[in-house]
Amino acid sequence: MTYLLGALAFILALLLSVVLHEAGHLMTAKRFGMKATQFFVGFGPTLWSRRRGETEYGVKGIPLGGFVKIVGYTPLEEVAPADESRAFYRQPALRRAIVIVAGVVVNIVLAFVLLVVLAAAVGVPDGRDATTRVHRVSPCVPASGGVCTARDPVSPASAAGLRPRDRIVSFAGTPVREWNGLSGLIQRTPPGTAVPVVVERHGSRITVRARIGRSDGHGYLGVEPAPRIRTLGPVASLRFAGRFTGQMAGSIGGIVVGIPKAIPKLFSRERANTPGGQAGSVVGGAEVSGQVFASGDTWRTKIGMFLLLVSSLNLFVGLLNLIPLLPLDGGHLAVVCYERIKAWIFRLRARPDPGPVDLTKLMPVTYAFVVLLVGLGVLLILADLINPLKLPQ
Repeated sequence: MTYLLGALAFILALLLSVVLHEAGHLMTAKRFGMKATQFFVGFGPTLWSRRRGETEYGVKGIPLGGFVKIVGYTPLEEVAPADESRAFYRQPALRRAIVIVAGVVVNIVLAFVLLVVLAAAVGVPDGRDATTRVHRVSPCVPASGGVCTARDPVSPASAAGLRPRDRIVSFAGTPVREWNGLSGLIQRTPPGTAVPVVVERHGSRITVRARIGRSDGHGYLGVEPAPRIRTLGPVASLRFAGRFTGQMAGSIGGIVVGIPKAIPKLFSRERANTPGGQAGSVVGGAEVSGQVFASGDTWRTKIGMFLLLVSSLNLFVGLLNLIPLLPLDGGHLAVVCYERIKAWIFRLRARPDPGPVDLTKLMPVTYAFVVLLVGLGVLLILADLINPLKLPQ
């Protein structure tokens, strides 16, 4: 049940993100006096609608996004004579640019705000202070690169039966209260030594015996600690959100650039080990969100991970739309910039403004890009169904 709740929450968050993106276009268009005739959630047949003023608001049958219809968004559209002065393509370049980027700005601002809420209300891991509570048990003693293979031996922690959320109370007879002390004890223990490990599990203390392994020349147990979660003040939250937004933007860029190289590995076990392999579809996002909700973590941790997921989703939607190719927002913005640069050059040569770009010449590239996007989307959906990404256990 919690898995379905998480999957549904992600789908609703995605739908809301797209709706807010389109709302950014709508509000700025209306602010500048342009005519917007429709604002719908979803596509396909209309389930419900209501007209307020000159705009029809409603819900359609296929909940895969949303749209706003602004009269004369391209010169190729037929515009009634009465609406000519309010057509989008008739407006000054600056106003058109603002309307175009408004949706992207909404998504980026929403991503930033969610990160501020995460830091100030839910809390973020304190990298300087980890606990002795187990967050993850490694399934193996990795030979290199931290990635387990079939040839690697089972980790001591896994063999001893340690579980996520266990709290290690003592190691080899020495009480421990913080991770740095426990980590030092583990690394100083000679590999091959069997040591008693006392853990607290569901309010009871039990003792297991773990035979320490070797990794990078030190003793190795195979547990990842749960960090201490702490909330930040207003200024620190803003700094965290700004820094993390930049980091996520860089990661998203690396994922997008790495997609072509990752395509051959989308259906293999190596998918998660490539940056591009981390790309996913709506199906994959819902799967990850379901895993988050169904995990054994506390609800505080679950909410934090969900906010992080939705924040990254909004940032991805915003940055994707900046690609300077039609029909994305970045493509329309590139057209506006090209028109203004061309008009400036013509003005320097004392020639009249050449007017709008002939979009019919861009249609072959637009169609090819749309086919590429649809094909990649279908491929990612298939990969998420057949070889889904999994959260570390």
